Amino acid sequence: MKPILKIKNLRKIYHTEKSEILAVDDFSFDLYDGEFISIVGPSGCGKSTILSILCDLEERSSGDIHVKEGYSIGYMLQRDSLFEWLTILENCLLGLKISKKLTKENKEYVIHLLKTYGLYEFKDSYPNTLSGGMRQRAALIRTLATKPDILLLDEPFSALDYQTRLAVSDDVYRILKQEKKSAIMVSHDISESISISDKIIILSKRPGKIKKIIDIKLSNKKNPIENRKAKEFSTYYDLIWKEIDFHV
Repeated sequence: MKPILKIKNLRKIYHTEKSEILAVDDFSFDLYDGEFISIVGPSGCGKSTILSILCDLEERSSGDIHVKEGYSIGYMLQRDSLFEWLTILENCLLGLKISKKLTKENKEYVIHLLKTYGLYEFKDSYPNTLSGGMRQRAALIRTLATKPDILLLDEPFSALDYQTRLAVSDDVYRILKQEKKSAIMVSHDISESISISDKIIILSKRPGKIKKIIDIKLSNKKNPIENRKAKEFSTYYDLIWKEIDFHV
């Protein structure tokens, strides 16, 4: 099986007036169809920079990125970034409007997503009337509207309280599996990453280099909340915690 995303020797250098900062160095990784990958590491190690490069918000300094022909990438920001003056339906259609892909078929697809994931009755409501979890679900539907094959998730649950965060991580996992999407998520939360991921990439302190890639194999794997109860969970947590230097 060939990867749908191949990253080889990715490097990012930021230039200032007096110096240069090496943010990411020698990052190489393959993503396969249907995989959910998390990237963890200490603050400032370049996790979000990698996502920004993959979705062309930043230029790489060197290295190769190859996306399988016909495949596209969607990016879900840390906060939901819904426009308060637009309805939920209008927010979900925004990406299609900007990319000039707002066809009848694509609008019907968005309405199908809203119905499937419990937001259709709120389609004419405004974001300030929705809970944090519902807003995040709407933001995910907006990202899915353009039918990307690979989703990049930058700390998608960090703005939510703990209980909502657990529920929304379950929602996101279920939606991505049902829609048959691959995903790369950046997170500071080790438990969250173990519960939702197939593999976890651990980065070193800056410059971010891959220290270790761990395959997550949980018995009776179901959904993120239930996965936290797996007998292997604490072993993976201890292993990853020891690899990350959170004090730097």
